[in-house]
Amino acid sequence: MDDGLDQPSIAGTMDPAGGDLHRILFHDAEIGLVVIEVATDLIRDANPFLCALLGHAAGSLAGRSLSVVGEGANSVPAGIRRWQRADGSRIDVRVRVSDGTRGKALQTLVVDAVDADELVRAEENRAALTAAGLGEWRLDFAKGLVTLSRRTAHILGYPLGAAVTWASLKKLLDPAEAVRIRAQVRATVLDGRPLSLECRLRRAVDGVEISIGVRGQVIAASAGRPTGVVGVIQDVTTRVQARNALRDGEQRLRIATSLAALGIFEWHMLDDHAIWENERMFAIFGREASDGAVGKREFLENVVHPDDRAGFRSAILTALKEDTTLQATGRIRRKSDGAWRTIDLAGRFERDATNRLPRRLIGVVADVTERRVAEERQTLLIRELHHRVKNTLATVQAIVGSTARTASSIESFYEAFVGRIMSLAHTHSVLTEDTWQTASLRTLLANELKPYADGALEEDTDARIQLEGPPVDMSSEIAVPIGMAIHELTTNAAKYGALSTPEGRVAITWSLEPGGPAGTLRFAWVESRGPVVHPPTRQGFGSRLLQRVLTAQVRAEVAMTYAPDGFRLTMLAPLPERNDALNPLA
Repeated sequence: MDDGLDQPSIAGTMDPAGGDLHRILFHDAEIGLVVIEVATDLIRDANPFLCALLGHAAGSLAGRSLSVVGEGANSVPAGIRRWQRADGSRIDVRVRVSDGTRGKALQTLVVDAVDADELVRAEENRAALTAAGLGEWRLDFAKGLVTLSRRTAHILGYPLGAAVTWASLKKLLDPAEAVRIRAQVRATVLDGRPLSLECRLRRAVDGVEISIGVRGQVIAASAGRPTGVVGVIQDVTTRVQARNALRDGEQRLRIATSLAALGIFEWHMLDDHAIWENERMFAIFGREASDGAVGKREFLENVVHPDDRAGFRSAILTALKEDTTLQATGRIRRKSDGAWRTIDLAGRFERDATNRLPRRLIGVVADVTERRVAEERQTLLIRELHHRVKNTLATVQAIVGSTARTASSIESFYEAFVGRIMSLAHTHSVLTEDTWQTASLRTLLANELKPYADGALEEDTDARIQLEGPPVDMSSEIAVPIGMAIHELTTNAAKYGALSTPEGRVAITWSLEPGGPAGTLRFAWVESRGPVVHPPTRQGFGSRLLQRVLTAQVRAEVAMTYAPDGFRLTMLAPLPERNDALNPLA
């Protein structure tokens, strides 16, 4: 060809006098150089440095196509390219076209390797930094200035190219933040560790408060002396606000669950792993944090009461099948003391997508033992109230009928009826004072006999009324009829017996003996020094009460004797077992 492009080497175009210069500028250059034919994409020459960089023997690339390095047809574009080495591996190189050969048939390309850090700092990646909200900065210790990239200046509210000093940056920060940041930068310089912090500041342009994340690393001169810090910042205001909102929500949830005494848990189905989110869960189950949480298998096999396991399994299957809220109630054995506690459990299965198996169960647990006991007690109290009202009305009806049959006048009917109703009221008052549970036998006796005692009710044999016996608390089912009996005995003694004369004496003794559900009450009423006693010629209400009511309602054995020197009554009454469920304080 006329232009000499068919020559194998660019060296042939130079005269011998220029050989040394060619060797210095091309062959001995410590950077890659390659001469290409633009029209044919052929390599006319490549210096040893480039051949070594690409893993080829010196001079072996001349005359070969650019495809050997992975380039296609047409001219090689400038910029960072990924070329192929002789062994098939790839290497990132920066390609530049020599200005003197640009646009000519022969072009000289300058090629050098690019390391990963330089590649990341390339201009092509600045758009990605901007899109990620990242800005670059550099602190120069010698100048005392902070150099800001365009993105950093925009984030901080500075005009482009503004000279920023630490003093000007401090004005954007709260004093406490400035002290903290200065301390962290100093530690970074002294220890050489990376800088990582988050802070709040007021934007320079408008004073709006924002949050930024700062990352940096000390840069040092060849002697190792630090010359500055280089790094990036990011506007994290939205993320911080979301994090604070989440933290506030979690705090409100913790407060609410704490006040409601709710335990929070997660159960991961695939590995049967449970996570207990708060201390209340451990308290409900009587476990320490070191004991760990309880998975489904252990919960159903070892913790739940055997009678309640089927209910829990059924509730779990129903919630899974119907995609509804899991609700279950049952008893668990508390680890700390072995006590059975009743819990309410509610939760919801979380699915990754519709129609897929759930991944975990999130729920709450409440210890409702006291509430359930209170509900059962309330039910018992209501039944007891119904029973007591029914019995009381029957007793009042009997009092009315019997008093009317034995009264000789309206006045005598009124006196007897009112007395018996008052006695019934006194007994109920005693029961009410003890939360409608029990009535003291001594209290019932004292209420009836105190008006007739000259002084205190004592065990002294010289006292007009003697009370002697251990404490005995009677349930309502026997307290009402025994209270009525005491009233009838007192009324009879005041009208006809020992209490009708100043010299008369009444001695009441009682004791508890074995037998019956809760023991047997032995009760004795003995009158003395009163009028001569004659057996009754007819049976009044008092006699019927003592003989029938005590026998029927109390199941007592009653014996009465009308000795001339004084009336006597003995009674053996089995005491029913006390129902602690009726005691709200139990």
